[in-house]
Amino acid sequence: MIGVKLLAAFVVLMSVFSFVQPADANGQKVYVAPVKKEVERGLAAFLERSIDEAEENDAEALILDINTPGGAVNAAEEIGEIMLDSQVDLIAYINPNALSAGSYIALYADEIYMSPSGKMGASAVITSAGGDADRKAQSAWLAAMINAAESSDKNRDPIYAEAMVDQSVEIPGLVDEGELLTFTPSTAEERGYSEGTFASLDELIADLGFGDAELVSIEPTFTENLARFVTNPIVIPILLSMASLGLVLELYSPGFGIAGSLGLGALLLFFFGHLIAGLAGMEVLILFLIGIGLVIAEFFVPGGILGIAGLVAIFVSILLAGESIAFMGIALSVAILAAVIGMVIMVKFLGKNLHLLKKIILSDSTSTESGYVSNVNRHELIGQIGVARTALRPSGTIIIENERIDAVSEGGYINKDQKVLVVKVEGSRIVVREAE
Repeated sequence: MIGVKLLAAFVVLMSVFSFVQPADANGQKVYVAPVKKEVERGLAAFLERSIDEAEENDAEALILDINTPGGAVNAAEEIGEIMLDSQVDLIAYINPNALSAGSYIALYADEIYMSPSGKMGASAVITSAGGDADRKAQSAWLAAMINAAESSDKNRDPIYAEAMVDQSVEIPGLVDEGELLTFTPSTAEERGYSEGTFASLDELIADLGFGDAELVSIEPTFTENLARFVTNPIVIPILLSMASLGLVLELYSPGFGIAGSLGLGALLLFFFGHLIAGLAGMEVLILFLIGIGLVIAEFFVPGGILGIAGLVAIFVSILLAGESIAFMGIALSVAILAAVIGMVIMVKFLGKNLHLLKKIILSDSTSTESGYVSNVNRHELIGQIGVARTALRPSGTIIIENERIDAVSEGGYINKDQKVLVVKVEGSRIVVREAE
């Protein structure tokens, strides 16, 4: 009995002790956030959440596990501003690539480390078409890279940041004129752009003295991943083209089916992703919904004004939803071109007609083939003799074989009861003259 009491007391004591003790040996927490794939506004939103979470939980450091080929300049600059305002130590681990905009992000970290196969640099600005950006954009990006290099207290020489962007910068023994600088782990460490090289993230964490710290991995949520996918510069024109093609196909289909649902779904996905990424506000979504409402109203209020206003509202909302109006204009043009091609294929090659517009356009016709005639031509009356039922001045009524017929005189006045001869039939017009 005594043994049972002692055992119970021991369990209670251990339970209390476990609540009193911290989750790890020294109470330290280290957060790790991946910086993967292309740099875009969705990544900026994710990193802002990661930094906020690390600060709120008093983390010792936030390690950015970087492997990116680069991406949008505007998104990288936004990330740089977020990192500059951070109250938690930021450590970049390049594993293995921090190219273009990725190198810019790494330079805003308090410390930079690389994997044995790591690469950092090659940061010239290129357009969406793959060509060199204009001088204005290059100059602005060059200044941004220099600022990023000088943001750290590690005294990083900005000349290397310049060489990553400007091909005209030559550094003897490192990069020739006409080439862009890309650091390897050894050269980055020699030139003060890296604090060390480690084979794995675990080795780096141990070397930093955080081996006993609680390691917290921050992963993007489903909505953040969706926002990153939707705001990708390659995905945007594809998504808008799918939306336009789906809605065009719906015009040639009875009812509202799969094509229309896919089209509307693509548009809603476009706006949802841009809302999550912070590129668009609710006012843009409201403008889009107003445009849809005006287009629908056009089917009930003919005239064309509401439909045109609705289309303008939809186009403007799409332009405002993106990070760059110029890029969104290009993406929207691609979508419109896809819609036109789809319409041509449906009409010319598949012989389809606009099914939806049949509800608002009168398509019935009273053709002769359908049995409709505008009047009956009485050519059989030519040469027949009748009697003027009324005086013809010059029009009146005649009687031919007990049939009353409206007629006009060929010449002047014809008295009542005068015999008349039918001389001409022109549609419903029957011409007579006095019979001899």
